[in-house]
Amino acid sequence: MTETITATQPAPSPAPSRAPELFAHVADRDAAIAHFRGRLAFETDVSDVAAALAESDRGFVLVDTRSDASWAQGHVPGAVHLPGRRIAAEAGSLFPAGTPVVVYCWGPGCNGATRAALEFALLGYPVKEMLGGFEYWVREGFAYDTAGGPAQLAADPLTNVAEAGLGGGSVADGVISCAC
Repeated sequence: MTETITATQPAPSPAPSRAPELFAHVADRDAAIAHFRGRLAFETDVSDVAAALAESDRGFVLVDTRSDASWAQGHVPGAVHLPGRRIAAEAGSLFPAGTPVVVYCWGPGCNGATRAALEFALLGYPVKEMLGGFEYWVREGFAYDTAGGPAQLAADPLTNVAEAGLGGGSVADGVISCAC
């Protein structure tokens, strides 16, 4: 049965907005700028890493910080394998001091890349964490290497709207750009 609202009945009240609670504690403009600029100083995403890896002079080393078994299952082409627990002992012999480093682990549900980035920072390396990790590398449709050879899956349309034809990004020279 449908309810009819007449001129004599008040319209039902909309549900109370959660926006006032959501923004009860919000940073001012300068603090927000500092925060988000700071995050960009420490984080990058898989699309930006893929584009940088396509450059002839990439200017950084990409480090996969996962276990040996995870590395064998799949890793970003051109990455160096250095599990997080070995960074403090081995990074200095693998990478000259001051070499910019981008680290990744499995994915957003894992903080292994964050711990690895901290280890590199403690050693004095400029470092960024690749958000999304190997999981999003694969989900965005980028090729990867396995113990059995190269592999590539179709891009997940929920993570790569450009590949799904939803606009905003592009696919050029095999590099998929984010629609952001």
